[in-house]
Amino acid sequence: MVAWTQLLVPIALSAVFVFVASSIIHMVIRWHNADYRKLPNEDEVCAALRKSSPPPGQYIFPHMLDPKECKDPANQRKLVDGPVGLLYIRPNGMMKLGPFLGSWFVYTLILGGLCAYLATFTLAKSATYLEVFRVVGTAAWLAYAWQSPSDSIWKGKPWIITARALFDGLVYACVTAGTFAWLWPR
Repeated sequence: MVAWTQLLVPIALSAVFVFVASSIIHMVIRWHNADYRKLPNEDEVCAALRKSSPPPGQYIFPHMLDPKECKDPANQRKLVDGPVGLLYIRPNGMMKLGPFLGSWFVYTLILGGLCAYLATFTLAKSATYLEVFRVVGTAAWLAYAWQSPSDSIWKGKPWIITARALFDGLVYACVTAGTFAWLWPR
């Protein structure tokens, strides 16, 4: 059995490599720019939101959380007339990228640690490169990407955005798996 502490280097390096891969995807290739559309009347929508001043959070509209409310003809009309959606509000002010990047790096470290934890219980010290790659890669792909289909099913996220997220997650999983397989203690 491999001790978890023997995997600290693969955990740290895979986090660095995933961070670099995600930076390339988001800042060089920029293929996620297509994920975000501009509202045709953005200024009016923003003015209406400023007027009501909602605190940061997640909102649903029309707001009907009780099934009884959905039976009300007025509420049914709201659903038919639209719009129907989810809205995320962040705190006002300039976005500071540092905290996002720091949180993302910590997330990749935690995910690498969880993959290491799983690997210590499922792989022998004599495991081959491919065995390590399969176990760690599967676990990492599940963690990096497989929330996205649920968001498309339940939240209405467009499936093309989910497809891109699944591909990103596959890249991150392969980077993680390759790092662990390369540095697996033997």
